[in-house]
Amino acid sequence: MYEIVVEKHFDAAHYLRGYQGKCENMHGHRYTVKVKLGVVKLNDIGLAYDFTDLKRHLDDILKRYDHTCLNEVPPFDKINPSSENIAAAIYTELKEKLSADPITLTAVEAWETPEQGVVYRP
Repeated sequence: MYEIVVEKHFDAAHYLRGYQGKCENMHGHRYTVKVKLGVVKLNDIGLAYDFTDLKRHLDDILKRYDHTCLNEVPPFDKINPSSENIAAAIYTELKEKLSADPITLTAVEAWETPEQGVVYRP
């Protein structure tokens, strides 16, 4: 099995509704998002999956979040834009974009800082 990994960044503000701490106030992060694909077989030219295609799919998702207040962008207008929910939302949307390909989306990571993040694996 091969594991393909790409990493992208976006900058956004957010606040956590009901947190009752400093994160309840609006603040910002430079989020790092890592996506991992599992691939069993290489294609005819020796690739598991084209990095360019994966980055394009991820960019399509992240561009809606970049330089926004996440609390105003669906689905985070209804649910808290926690790292947990960000990772799960990206996973759900990316899984749909990749559904025609012979790969498995194994994980999405959402890091708020270099020291803290979430790994989502359903």
